[in-house]
Amino acid sequence: MNILELSGLTKKFGGLTAVGNVDFKVKKDSITGLIGPNGAGKTTIFNLITGVYKVSEGKVIFCNKNITNKEPYQIAEIGITRTFQNIRLFKRLSVYENVLIACHKNASYSILDSILMMPKYKREEKQLKLQANELLEIMGLSDRRELIANNLPYGLQRRLEIARALALKPQLLLLDEPAAGMNPDETEQLMLLIDDVRKKFQLTVLIIEHHMDLVMGICEEIMVLNFGCKLAEGTPYDIQNNPKVIEAYLGVEG
Repeated sequence: MNILELSGLTKKFGGLTAVGNVDFKVKKDSITGLIGPNGAGKTTIFNLITGVYKVSEGKVIFCNKNITNKEPYQIAEIGITRTFQNIRLFKRLSVYENVLIACHKNASYSILDSILMMPKYKREEKQLKLQANELLEIMGLSDRRELIANNLPYGLQRRLEIARALALKPQLLLLDEPAAGMNPDETEQLMLLIDDVRKKFQLTVLIIEHHMDLVMGICEEIMVLNFGCKLAEGTPYDIQNNPKVIEAYLGVEG
């Protein structure tokens, strides 16, 4: 079963076509890679899926429903969350507060319940705090919970952003260059963590990444973009041995 399908997806900025007629399917419960040279249109596709940009042509289908051009908050509500290439945290809040705020998306009590401190409010607040603590534990951030987010090392800020995305209980998690700025050891740890998160939360992961060791080591399927168009698609082995891909990355014929 495919959890996500892009059909003829196109984005034009004036006379420039950033993404052109892309067809792409993501299998449920998979870890799928989206790669390509700088400027190939990878993040633009994420922005189209999540409603940050409006689609010029084509469709975005999620769980067999057309979600094209829905607002970002609607996309999050139906089960798609993401991280960003440039980390976006509540930088002056603590690590714990960053995750707890995201957990409140799952609250069902009313404003009146909270004002009057009703039992439903107290019960759900307790559960949300437990959820936030569990996510911090899974992401290895429990010992930094009171630290201001902006003071975290870069690699841990990446982990915090993933924890916040997981707090929304997604079915599909989009990771935009999660290993950016990490050393090889950190990248290997992140690879293991992503696989563990996929299994623990029973979700699907679509990942943009330039670290080929991570992509080839964790992804089951990979799609390659070049100049906004799909260049190739297949298993890691297929992609590594595709002459068009080699040419696009190295500038020489494979």
